[in-house]
Amino acid sequence: MSKLLVKPSKPDSSGRIHAITPESAGWTYVGFEVYQLKSGQSLKQTTGNREACIVMLSGKAHVGAADQDFGVIGGRSSPFEPDPWSLYAPAHSEWSLRAETDCEIAVCTAPAEGKLPARVIRPDQVGQETRGKGTNTRHVRNILPETEPAESLLVVEVITPSGHWSSYPPHKHDRDMLPHESLLEETYYHRLNPPTGFALQRVYTDDRLLDETLAASNGDVVLVPKGYHPVGAPHGYELYYLNVMAGPRRIWKFYNDPDHEWMLKTA
Repeated sequence: MSKLLVKPSKPDSSGRIHAITPESAGWTYVGFEVYQLKSGQSLKQTTGNREACIVMLSGKAHVGAADQDFGVIGGRSSPFEPDPWSLYAPAHSEWSLRAETDCEIAVCTAPAEGKLPARVIRPDQVGQETRGKGTNTRHVRNILPETEPAESLLVVEVITPSGHWSSYPPHKHDRDMLPHESLLEETYYHRLNPPTGFALQRVYTDDRLLDETLAASNGDVVLVPKGYHPVGAPHGYELYYLNVMAGPRRIWKFYNDPDHEWMLKTA
């Protein structure tokens, strides 16, 4: 199996099913975990020299961070529903969570110094937009875009309808060449509706020294260390993915594959 495709494990004693670190991914910035918690189960972490964005994928939880109690957040029954709630925890702090219902959470991390306060990111603070046309249409929820406070993290949810493509035309962000392109590592956490489906994602570079096409099942993570990375949802299956990006500078500037950029010009 490709090293870029990470399968979930059975929940451990803490409920964790994914534990992706910079060391395990072979890169520098992005960390990503997923937990499936039973009602009443608690979770507590110290952030160290990393900031964290805890995304409520489903369910409700009582949360706190940096000695602040933020009360109960969440409420949707699946990530395919709108209105995500999230918690931001700065570096050198502690965050905690107690599941009020069965819930699933994603913990997104990246290097930071602890310059910002802890806060809850409410649904009304999440910018929503629709990108593309025709079968390139997808729906974006900007949980932690570059216009909102964070030191390294960029976090976004995307819903790709059945039979549609996303991250398309293919683009990349693997060179520190601003203002034209930024260097950002990226993870895709894939969910399918119905869950028996799969998504197809290709990760490739111009020289094709990296060129892999992956079939991602419900709950899989695809690692994008470099290269273009389009993804498609087969007919009959709606695709959700949660993107986490981070790099040396917190800006998203991508470069389109010249072979396919004509689509944007004709549109």
